Amino acid sequence: MKKYDFVHLHVHTEYNLLDGAIRIDSLLQRVSAYGMDAVSITDHGTMFGVLDFYKKAKNLNIKPIIGCEFYIAPRTIEDKTKQDYKGLTHLLILAENHEGYKNLCKLASIAQLKGFYYKPIIDKKLLKEHSKGLIGLSACLDGEIPKHIIKGNIKKADESALNFLEIFGANNFFLEIQNTGIDGQDYVNLALTDMGKRLSIPIVATNDCHYLDKEDAKAHDILLCIQTGKTVNEKDRLQFATDQLYFKSPQEMYNSFKDYPDSLANTIKIADRCNIEFDLNTHHFPRIETKANETVELLFEKKVYEGFKKRLAYIKQANTNFDEKIYEERLKKEISIINDMGFASYFLIVSDFIGFSKDNKIPVGPGRGSAPSSLVVYSLGITDLDPIKYGLIFERFLNPARKSMPDIDVDFCINGREEVFKYVVNKYGGGDYVAQIITFGKLTSRMVIRDVGRALEIPLSEVDVIAKMLPDVINISLEAAINQEPKLKELAEKKPEIAELLNICKVLEGLPRHASTHAAGVVISDKPLFEYLPLYCGKNDEVTTQFTTQFDSKSVQKIGLIQFDFLGLNNLTAIAETLFLIEKQGKTPPDLLRINMKDDKTYKLLSSGDTTGVFQLESSGMKELLIKLKPQCFDDIIALVALYRPGPIDSGMLHDFVERKHGRQKVEYSVQELEPILKETYGVIVYQEQVMKIAGVLANYSMSDADDLRKAIGSKEPDRLAKHREKFIQGAVNNGIEKKVAENLFELLEEFGGYVFSKSHAAAYTLIGYQTAYLKANFPAEFMAILLKHVRYDYDYVQKILDECKMNNIPIVLPTINESSMECEVKDDKIYLGLFYITKKDMVVQLIKEILENKEDKLITKNIIDKMISLINQQSYSIEKEDFIAALKKEVGRDSILDKYLTEIFINVVVD
Repeated sequence: MKKYDFVHLHVHTEYNLLDGAIRIDSLLQRVSAYGMDAVSITDHGTMFGVLDFYKKAKNLNIKPIIGCEFYIAPRTIEDKTKQDYKGLTHLLILAENHEGYKNLCKLASIAQLKGFYYKPIIDKKLLKEHSKGLIGLSACLDGEIPKHIIKGNIKKADESALNFLEIFGANNFFLEIQNTGIDGQDYVNLALTDMGKRLSIPIVATNDCHYLDKEDAKAHDILLCIQTGKTVNEKDRLQFATDQLYFKSPQEMYNSFKDYPDSLANTIKIADRCNIEFDLNTHHFPRIETKANETVELLFEKKVYEGFKKRLAYIKQANTNFDEKIYEERLKKEISIINDMGFASYFLIVSDFIGFSKDNKIPVGPGRGSAPSSLVVYSLGITDLDPIKYGLIFERFLNPARKSMPDIDVDFCINGREEVFKYVVNKYGGGDYVAQIITFGKLTSRMVIRDVGRALEIPLSEVDVIAKMLPDVINISLEAAINQEPKLKELAEKKPEIAELLNICKVLEGLPRHASTHAAGVVISDKPLFEYLPLYCGKNDEVTTQFTTQFDSKSVQKIGLIQFDFLGLNNLTAIAETLFLIEKQGKTPPDLLRINMKDDKTYKLLSSGDTTGVFQLESSGMKELLIKLKPQCFDDIIALVALYRPGPIDSGMLHDFVERKHGRQKVEYSVQELEPILKETYGVIVYQEQVMKIAGVLANYSMSDADDLRKAIGSKEPDRLAKHREKFIQGAVNNGIEKKVAENLFELLEEFGGYVFSKSHAAAYTLIGYQTAYLKANFPAEFMAILLKHVRYDYDYVQKILDECKMNNIPIVLPTINESSMECEVKDDKIYLGLFYITKKDMVVQLIKEILENKEDKLITKNIIDKMISLINQQSYSIEKEDFIAALKKEVGRDSILDKYLTEIFINVVVD
């Protein structure tokens, strides 16, 4: 061993939420600066940062040592009393090999899912069952052995040490000595060293690192205050009585333990033994049930052709002149690529849960992202747009030149998404195989100012002033904010407490603050998930029926697990409810996948800008644009959805599109080959697919290479663009295009290509927009009634809708006690406001329910009236309360007077 060789084996990173303040990037930079070649991650009770740590360490040729500091129950994880919680001890565990990593994941999962009681807890029985491939260290002063030593019970300490030695096995358990400046540490170190000699258990030196530099001790103390909801001046709070829990240099560790050279040498021995390699190149697809002698690929092909046959029948009905051969060749090509890339099972699973959704009348979106570009996806019923009809390119979705996972995000009705998720859990192995994905909230610049200010007991009014001084720039750092806002710097110079606040905030800013559940991500595995990663329980007080991964979305995908995104879209819910309301009136609800895409009423509505409640088309700017453009076909609306963004607006693309459509600006093409590609958008490059087609037609690009060009333009990478520039110009020249014209064309792609949008996504979302516009144009009362339901707590919006109803001659009937339901209803093309509209903030919901229960005999009891009067007395109204109460008492049993006063007093909107 070299004089100062040493490896830190006890390190708490930023993923040790609100306890570790060591950022992984900074940690690894410091390891390199110290000339060390290995380091560990041992966060308390979780493994959140393991893969992030692993990848970054590997990139810097630093050996990542994977571990966790566990909380050990004094009895078992089933015993959950305050006394048991007080008796918790710490134990540091490192994974020696892949079997050890899997056991570490299993223990970390059990600690969260079954053992959680204020902390994630395991017990010695579990430890013994899952000890293979693990190395144990006795931990800090909160370890079981040190605690016995501090109490003076050496016999108990010896028994504990021998117990752990039995659990882990010879040479797999070490006694951990530290020099952290905490009272009692020297005494414990001497006792541990003596114990090691007596019991033949090796000692190892660690430092229990919680922050990177000694100067960060104060910031870490504040972090503990944030974690516990305490302030610095409160007594009996969690606090470390030392400033030595930083990432010490090898020389500092040598100086501390030069009398115990074996303890330093053992850090190297342990590090040499710990060897884990993650497989980051293999996808672990969920298992698909197949018949005997049937492969997943054959089943996939069979399902695709079955679906294609159904789609073909509709395509023939809608367009008798279509070329079936084009479809068959495209389908054959896509099937071949998907099977060659090994992705068949992915498509089968997505098709399966979407099929379940449709079979159970749970609304599903027509597609989103690049998925509508695939004819296979369309044939499987995953999307509802014919990609060939809309000129969509398969390689925009799945590029065979780069083996990356397909990404099919799915929109579900808000009310049915949970049912689909439960189906997936039950179908694909239960909670051991299916989980949601974790995500982490961070201490953003404004949040950290408020959190730290609270911990330092700086008055809230002062903290708010500082937080509001930050420039309104997304993700701006405090350092950048201080540089941009001189008042912040001036304030810090005048007030030392503000300077301290900002300095602490700089240390803590951006650290993970809490764990939560990814809004859409679901992972499905081929094996129990803990064989790949640990699981996490979101609630702190009980075991839930469904869990999340401890790795975030990127890490989940990096280790080869398959993620599916279940998104909720309120508009799908509103569409479904509108169709139900239409049917309730005795009308025939339209089949929205078969509606007339040239409906006059719909285009009249769109051209008038009457698009309140219409998906993607209801902003004031979009309304103005619709009035200017006056769309006449579905393609016009797709283009608007793609163009209505800051880039195309600022660059003039949107203006050119409108002017050219109306003939006020001439449409010109620098070469004739551009006309068939850009004709639908009046010569303006609007879509990413158009960029790809231009490269293919004019410069002989394959669609795979054209997709790479699209990405290069979007990312504006100079080296990558330079290569494409040369390739594009040469290809165009080879096609007979003058070099100068080719150069101008590439410059045009560079200039406007960065603003273009995915046509597949625009078309799919425009379809939802058109469907909502169609419903509003053809079933206005039903559509507006459901819209009122969905925005009932936004009183300004409610008033806006009612004003529009008046403008469009849709009658509104005020709520009445004996005639109204809770929600809005439609009768004879009139909207009857629901009883929800006679309350602010649900003030009388329970009362209304009681009234509804008494509707049949039209009896409103004195008890109900008394309750109503009591509620009214708590509020302030313009009408004299005494008059109202007197009228109620006089008119008990006469519903008309109740209706009159209820609508006058409680109605939230004014209807003339």
